[in-house]
Amino acid sequence: MELEERLNDVRSRIAAAERLGGRTDGSVQLVAVSKTFDADAIRPALQAGQRIFGENRVQEGQGKWPELKSETPGIELHLIGPLQSNKAAEAVALFDVIETVDREKIARVLADEMKRQAKTPRLYVQVNTGLEPQKAGITPNDTVAFVDFCRDELGLTIEGLMCIPPADENPGPHFALLGKLAQASGVEKLSMGMSGDYETAIAFGATSVRVGSAIFGVR
Repeated sequence: MELEERLNDVRSRIAAAERLGGRTDGSVQLVAVSKTFDADAIRPALQAGQRIFGENRVQEGQGKWPELKSETPGIELHLIGPLQSNKAAEAVALFDVIETVDREKIARVLADEMKRQAKTPRLYVQVNTGLEPQKAGITPNDTVAFVDFCRDELGLTIEGLMCIPPADENPGPHFALLGKLAQASGVEKLSMGMSGDYETAIAFGATSVRVGSAIFGVR
């Protein structure tokens, strides 16, 4: 199956999941996760009309997206991997959305950089719903207070929450928890669901899904 066919299959499945969940058509954004794929592998997705992409690493994104953005207008680039504070300046310069705000230090550095560069990438707080020690993210119990801190202390606008459920668990309860935390925090957007579970995520209210291997193939 060619990339365009795989992309259209994912789009069809998203549309079906929206209908099944009583959602408005087009209410779920597809973030095509292009990490580890080079510019030549990404161009067919751009030719098929995909404009929203996700990358895990700032440095990798810098290597391919400035050129792709200059070729194709209207690209929206999401950082979906952990952000180190020493990469914050580059992240603010390159990305339109940063989905992995997960601690006070990175929130402060981002606030400073956004002022310095006069740029306002949209921000999501990453929540470690499974309390996995190897995974980034704020704990569920600390989420509401952390969102309040970002808003009240730093003047940051937090657009939504993001999570990556444990690989070996039913994702449904994690998606439900993220939805409750978003409501309690007063944020509207939910970035949740990947290639294996994005239809479930849509049933639980995802507003964007991050799909890589189902579009680009196995890395």
